[in-house]
Amino acid sequence: MALATYKDLCIDVNDARLEGTFWAGTLGWQLEMHDDGDAHLRDSDGRIQLWLNQVPEPKTVKNRIHIDVNATSLEEVLDLGATVVQEQARWTTLADPEGHEVCVFVREAPVTSRTYELIWNCAEGARASHDNAAWWGEVLGAVVVDDDRGFSWIEQIPACPWESFDWAGVAEPKTVKNRVHIDVATDDLDALVARGATVLRPKGDDGLRWTVLADPWGNEFCAFTD
Repeated sequence: MALATYKDLCIDVNDARLEGTFWAGTLGWQLEMHDDGDAHLRDSDGRIQLWLNQVPEPKTVKNRIHIDVNATSLEEVLDLGATVVQEQARWTTLADPEGHEVCVFVREAPVTSRTYELIWNCAEGARASHDNAAWWGEVLGAVVVDDDRGFSWIEQIPACPWESFDWAGVAEPKTVKNRVHIDVATDDLDALVARGATVLRPKGDDGLRWTVLADPWGNEFCAFTD
């Protein structure tokens, strides 16, 4: 039984209008600005899928979670303000206007959904990749897949626009707060903590409407209980 349900994705940004315009065009969602300078994007069904939260600190290191998207051409994303970081055989890594990494997969067939995957960096090795996927698979009620090439992912994530969450091993440790994180909804916060999540900031702290948690590897996420 799932302990939580996927809710949405959040990105820390310095300029929500700049970043919101880029991601609205890239993902095909509708940008809505807030009076406080933050913003969110709604999908075609009216559901809020992405929050853009303004923070004062700039991006300093490679994001440990990044978005993969489908596109009909690389140029359509470059025209929105992205720059090329690295070209691969199957995809191209770009940086958005503030330097957040995004991988673009150009499809020959008509693109019916621009959302593809969320890529999570984790400690080197297949064991770590599997453990991350297994933990989040249990939390979100998703299917865990272990690949013979040494990485793992979860798919069939209820209420989630992304086809999968994929864990890729990297050598560098996590050193700063993730600028990209997911939100979940849960009826049992205690069960999440018992399963290995750590409370970083409780609901109600200075008026906070959610609980800030970290998974067993230190990746921040927010849990909404009502």
